[in-house]
Amino acid sequence: MTNEEGVPEMGREMRRSSGRHDEKRPVLSFKVQGLVASTLLALALLGAAAAAAQTLDDAVEALKRGDPAAAIETLRVLVEQGSAEAQFSLGVMYAEGRGVPQDDGKAVQWFRLAADQGHAEAQVRLGHIYEEGRGVSRDYGEAVRWIRLAAEQGNVDAQALLGFMYEEGRGMPQDDGEAAGWYRLAADQGDAFARFRLGFMYEEGRGVPRDDGEAVRWYRLAADQGNAFAKFRLGIMYEEGRGVPQDDMEAVRWCRLAAGQEDDDVQYTLGGMDEEGRGVPQDDGEVVRWCRLAAEQGDAFAQFRLGFMYDEGRGVPQDDSEAVRWYRLAAEQGNAVAQVRLGAMYEKGRGVPQDDVQAHKWYNLAASRISSSDQRRNEVVKARNRVGGKMTRTQLAEAQRLAREWQPKPSAVQDVPDR
Repeated sequence: MTNEEGVPEMGREMRRSSGRHDEKRPVLSFKVQGLVASTLLALALLGAAAAAAQTLDDAVEALKRGDPAAAIETLRVLVEQGSAEAQFSLGVMYAEGRGVPQDDGKAVQWFRLAADQGHAEAQVRLGHIYEEGRGVSRDYGEAVRWIRLAAEQGNVDAQALLGFMYEEGRGMPQDDGEAAGWYRLAADQGDAFARFRLGFMYEEGRGVPRDDGEAVRWYRLAADQGNAFAKFRLGIMYEEGRGVPQDDMEAVRWCRLAAGQEDDDVQYTLGGMDEEGRGVPQDDGEVVRWCRLAAEQGDAFAQFRLGFMYDEGRGVPQDDSEAVRWYRLAAEQGNAVAQVRLGAMYEKGRGVPQDDVQAHKWYNLAASRISSSDQRRNEVVKARNRVGGKMTRTQLAEAQRLAREWQPKPSAVQDVPDR
């Protein structure tokens, strides 16, 4: 159907996070950041074997007093004695540029020596280096090999990482059963990331029987440890009454907790709940606030919704130029609803100079992204043909060329001009 201006009504698009991490957020890198934080050099040294405790304590003290040269000298003495802990510590120093110039090649050298001796943390770090291709050629197979060695020793970070690599099929055939098994080993050791992923596996029935109650249990454990993704999924479970009694207030509470950690999916979902008045009083101002937070992080659905709020003057003063700005950001990422709205703005000359070529281009792109079985596509095609009927052959050819050459792109707020 169309509205009174002849613009196709696309309805309100709401999104549920699949629980899978966005490709813009490399989960393996994200997980290892926690490992990096937990293996700061001083802690690595303090965790050494008792046989060399005094010497390693001396290296720690040298670092504390700002004398990395003395620490390195102490470590080199230990390295000559074959200490895997000292080799690992030197790898950390070179990887992080702590007291020495940052050097990925030397970090790899020292991590490999320690890893060859069975040092689990060095094996994880070496696996991560191969996954990223830092100081070596990227090689997912080698990444898996080293991470597996550490995981088989019971290293919790390695177990969680190996689960993720099985889930994604990185360096090995994709296998949900293996992924769930490794996640469970890490989850049982208290790893929040693994608990969240295991909850998702139960929610989706991937590698384990589908079980909303188990999903909620693991989400709650991870959420209590501060995992934002788990908080969000727990909020969705309360919203939908899956594995827990339906409770909009609890849904909002968990989503707000997650939104405080700047997750764009969460912020957009909260905007939708504020708009519907679910668990909170209906409040267009809150819709705008939450959508803006998500939109500024590049979330296309939130960008479209924020543009619509400016277009309609809901929660903000009506502003065609701002509507166009946010529609464009979403449209450039391939959001079909935003492409339709942007086409309409060009057709009517609202917020931009009237331009049939641009209107046709955006209508055409939207039509190509909407399933032929979706009734809304017919309305978009009508709008495109309506504009095309007013164009010269030259203009029509130009609009079609622009549509053919267009490529979606992730758009940060500053990447797209106001017009």
